[in-house]
Amino acid sequence: MVKLQVIVGSTRPHRVGKGVAEWVYEAAKERNDIEVELVDVADFDLPLLDEPMPPSLNQYTKEHTRQWAVKIDEADGYIFVTGEYNHSVPGALKNAIDFLYKEWNNKAAGFVSYGSNSGSRAVEHLRGIMGEIQIADVREQLLLSLMNDFENYHTFQPTEAHAQKLNTVIDQIVNWAEALKVVRRVPVGAEAR
Repeated sequence: MVKLQVIVGSTRPHRVGKGVAEWVYEAAKERNDIEVELVDVADFDLPLLDEPMPPSLNQYTKEHTRQWAVKIDEADGYIFVTGEYNHSVPGALKNAIDFLYKEWNNKAAGFVSYGSNSGSRAVEHLRGIMGEIQIADVREQLLLSLMNDFENYHTFQPTEAHAQKLNTVIDQIVNWAEALKVVRRVPVGAEAR
């Protein structure tokens, strides 16, 4: 069974992303083809990247990094729930991603975003980041408008169309996550057959 993590990317007090992520998590729990977990970046209290060595060397010295690495390593794929901050990714999410490398490799990801422009620019930035950390990101994404999909710009009002789009995103993540399990089982440097 594929294990997905729904990652809450904003740590801002009173963030709308937490409510969106909880909806994504509850909807995903209804499926019988995945195991799903809600992971909140705020719970890990990560400082600005403070490891002395690049994450690609996998020589973590800080306990907060090791805990974050263990959590991220557990999943086969991710649903990043992100707001759009100044036409890009929330700093806390980018920082959390940058702490690790191998734990992200050869996994799959999809995106649920929100903002005045539905978070589309944050997702575009995340797609470039995903390539660098060797995550296969899926085509479909769920874009939410603060003006149209939230009551008073704060309370998410999901619709059946949102649920259908989310299921399409999850379907694509599951397909890629299953395929990439095979890639993760092949030892690095092993000859192709």
